[in-house]
Amino acid sequence: MPRDTGGDADVLTALRSATATEHEQVESTLGLMDPHLGRDRLVAVLVRLHAFWVAAEAGLDAWASRHPADAAGVSWARRRRAHLFADDLRALGAGTGVAAHPELPAVEDTDQALGRLYVLEGATLGGTFIARHLATLPTLGPGVRLGAFSPYGAETGAMWHAYRRVTRARVADGGDAARLVQAARTTFGSLASWCTPQKDPVLLTPRTLGASLGTGPAA
Repeated sequence: MPRDTGGDADVLTALRSATATEHEQVESTLGLMDPHLGRDRLVAVLVRLHAFWVAAEAGLDAWASRHPADAAGVSWARRRRAHLFADDLRALGAGTGVAAHPELPAVEDTDQALGRLYVLEGATLGGTFIARHLATLPTLGPGVRLGAFSPYGAETGAMWHAYRRVTRARVADGGDAARLVQAARTTFGSLASWCTPQKDPVLLTPRTLGASLGTGPAA
């Protein structure tokens, strides 16, 4: 992780570098690009991701209530998608109740909110590839299409660009880049820990590793 994320260093580059280890850990665990991905494993992964998004969004909702202008500036209301994971679980005939969820730190300010959003929004980039792959799997059954991995459709690039613009502007206007980066790293670490195979035996199922959740180009 870079020691100095201020000065001329680009905050998006710092974010990508600082979370690389946790990113790789999540990718190696989920294995959503496995061509032989079974329904049980897919449901197990969705259950973990749904619970994580519920917890992550709760912290961001609390931040948004205190900083409504900043939340509107990054289009927070449009970026919520825990409900889409719930919809996908229902489409697969699985329960959507969240019996347990990870304990995430409170989001104290906009720097920390943007750090958390880096993880959630970055996942939409790799998610477009996941969505296309899942649509080809016979295990889903006829007519089943999942929406949580590609919530913006054709606007995915534009939504990511808007997040990058807001984040860079925040740092340029005096935001704390190191605090923002640390929040992203903490969020990604919590996601990696929450998705470890020890949390759910189904996740121990052998699979082919491949692209999973991604954060895309930093620049």
